[in-house]
Amino acid sequence: MLRPKIPTNPTPTGVTIPIPIEPTAIAQRPPAPAPAAVPAAPVSSRPTVQLTPSAVIGGTAVVLVVGAVLVSMLLAVAITAASVAVCALVVRSVLTSQKRR
Repeated sequence: MLRPKIPTNPTPTGVTIPIPIEPTAIAQRPPAPAPAAVPAAPVSSRPTVQLTPSAVIGGTAVVLVVGAVLVSMLLAVAITAASVAVCALVVRSVLTSQKRR
């Protein structure tokens, strides 16, 4: 009933003439100017930070202790929330059972 109409590419009717491609001249860029001299950075009077093995071990210990404290606090909050939810269910159950009696 409904048939799609597929467009057809018309065949060329005349003689095709190739267009000659002529090389173009390449534009020359002028040379880039030399970069300006960068002034030297001022010397700081502060001492440089040196990482010693004891400082690295101490820093690692601090990070581990702080991480353990944060994880334990998160766990305490999760346990508290779960226990409050269980208590709420028990109280609700007790209240509904009293209404039925």
